[in-house]
Amino acid sequence: MAKARILYVEDDEALSFVTRDHLEISGYEVNHCISGDEGKNVFQAHDFDICLLDIMLPNMDGYALAEFIRKQDTSIPILFLTAKSLKEDRLKGFQKGGDDYITKPYSIEELVMKIEVFLRRRQVSDQHTPVTSMEIGKYMFDPLNMTLTLDENEKQLTMKESEVLKYFGERINELIPRKDLLIGVWGKDDYFLGRSLDVFISKLRKYLSGDDRIVIQNVHGVGFKMIINK
Repeated sequence: MAKARILYVEDDEALSFVTRDHLEISGYEVNHCISGDEGKNVFQAHDFDICLLDIMLPNMDGYALAEFIRKQDTSIPILFLTAKSLKEDRLKGFQKGGDDYITKPYSIEELVMKIEVFLRRRQVSDQHTPVTSMEIGKYMFDPLNMTLTLDENEKQLTMKESEVLKYFGERINELIPRKDLLIGVWGKDDYFLGRSLDVFISKLRKYLSGDDRIVIQNVHGVGFKMIINK
């Protein structure tokens, strides 16, 4: 079986040496870049399975690089590496197309676990299995191919956008506790992920705005409810 290939963009020499070494020991093929510009060029030249991006990079920061990558490939997982204190940076990372984050200093075990989760999910979406679509109002949603279609207009979703929408689509008109949604999509419930979830829901409201019958309600202090009015 071919090794999964990782684009790893980090300018911290000591951290990147240790991280790359452990990832290669764990069985991954790692292309390490030290700047955003280099990461952009390497991404264009090779195929990757997942991207690990530091935020503070020379020449082109992690946000700009993520935006570029997302325009080229809407499905590749993007994992941001960020400092604990920069909460707004992490929120911005989700807005720019990131799927998840890991805070520095991080354990290699946690990083590998996150990588494996994303790779397993992407492998499932790439398998040639019968496509199961679901109707959401006037939209047709294909969770395997991560597309949302209205009439002839198809919107390609990111992996996390698709997972959140699928969670809602399977529970239309049901009250969904915020904690359940976070655990169901991210695997854990914490304050920051709750704020990040709001970013994804805001995006989904925009994507679904072509059908004014669809409403994603905030239920204060509890969670959310997707309603499709008659």
